[in-house]
Amino acid sequence: MNNTYVYEIDGNLYVNLTNECSNACEFCVRANREKYDGYDLWLEKEPEAEDVLKLIDENAKYKQIVFCGYGEPTCRFETMKKIAEALKGKFTLRLNTNGQGNLINGRDITDEIASLFDEVNVSMNASTAEKYDDICHSVYGKRAFGSMIEFAALCAKKGVKTHFSVVDIIGKEEVEACRVLAFQNRVLFRVREYID
Repeated sequence: MNNTYVYEIDGNLYVNLTNECSNACEFCVRANREKYDGYDLWLEKEPEAEDVLKLIDENAKYKQIVFCGYGEPTCRFETMKKIAEALKGKFTLRLNTNGQGNLINGRDITDEIASLFDEVNVSMNASTAEKYDDICHSVYGKRAFGSMIEFAALCAKKGVKTHFSVVDIIGKEEVEACRVLAFQNRVLFRVREYID
């Protein structure tokens, strides 16, 4: 293990803040491989904001800076916020999340998310609380699904470009059911290819 706090893929710079996650998704890349795109993302020590900021070249031409690693970024909300505040206006900022940030932090964090991030991508991956619980195994049980839907809807309502995403291995019918749910909540929708 090492401490890869930032890593670059396809012109984006990714920020890796934690190993911690409120989900244990069956299809998660971290459950199935030691490295991702050649990067060892398991952390021995979680970074402080300064540890990450000193690794980012403010003159670089990244397409986006994306908060996304082997853990759920909102588990380190205050650290994530400090980094985003320092980078706001200099780069396009995106949050990739399981959408459980309000549960994780015990309060509604979407106003702060909307003030800092240009885009939010919420992993949806199921159309009902029961199906979500079956594959994502959240520590919050079936409550996680409703909170995730509400989180994305609030981000979208507050003006952030917000997507629900699903992994294509959930099947065509389930993908379409998720698409309908996204439309009902006025959230954009994308299907991602499963990385084996």
